[in-house]
Amino acid sequence: MSTLQEVIITELGVKPTIDPKEEIRKRVDFLKEYLVKNSFAKGYVLGMSGGQDSTLTSKLAQTAINELNEEAGEASYQFIGVRLPYGVQFDEEDCQDAIDFVKPSKVITVNIKNAVDASVASLEEAGVAISDFLKGNEKARERMKVQYSIGGSHNLLVLGTDHASEAVTGFFTKHGDGACDLIPLYGLNKRQGKMLLKELGCPEHLYMKKPTADLEDDKPALPDEVALGVTYEEIDNYLEGKEVVESSKNKIEEWYLKTRHKRNPAVTIADDWWK
Repeated sequence: MSTLQEVIITELGVKPTIDPKEEIRKRVDFLKEYLVKNSFAKGYVLGMSGGQDSTLTSKLAQTAINELNEEAGEASYQFIGVRLPYGVQFDEEDCQDAIDFVKPSKVITVNIKNAVDASVASLEEAGVAISDFLKGNEKARERMKVQYSIGGSHNLLVLGTDHASEAVTGFFTKHGDGACDLIPLYGLNKRQGKMLLKELGCPEHLYMKKPTADLEDDKPALPDEVALGVTYEEIDNYLEGKEVVESSKNKIEEWYLKTRHKRNPAVTIADDWWK
């Protein structure tokens, strides 16, 4: 196992094997305890896309809320699941299936199309023409902006869906889906997330579907693995300390090194990691 591989595994907290029940309990307790110790917050909010990561995070959050309310004997806390389509989402049926599975305390739908298109138009008026890829970042940041607005108006904290298999490649939008208050899936890879959802009784099609950020108009529903040039199977094997083919190992480490800025706080004069 390469030295860099060891460093990455330690940094991202991945274990080679897990007990799904134990991981579920640990993460639900984390979400419960954080609210109890931070009495200003009355729950959580998260955008629900119908994909594996948001479905798992939402289910963990709603489970924590249900347990807290049952223990308190009243509905003191809530989890708001937010639908954030850009126009009409191609897999809206999956989104509704995820909502049925999670059963959020409340569901809010905010269509981000008008806001994103207005932002792009304003940039064009200023002489800044952005690519379709950068427009995708506009979508991701608009979605997070909406979640923070909803969180602020309801005294809720914003959850993130990042996990080790995305973190290692930097496959998230900086200050978009990478911005949040808590990251319940920390330390899990993609394969392990599937194991937790299976244990929770999630409909199989929600975690077996091909992952996609679906941010680019010119490449609708582009699979993550195509964009990355490496499969999640290979990424998960790498993160579990297993051997992977040299080309995949190099690709994973290349992504890791060039996206370090996404995983670190803003750089100050006192930092030396970047030198």
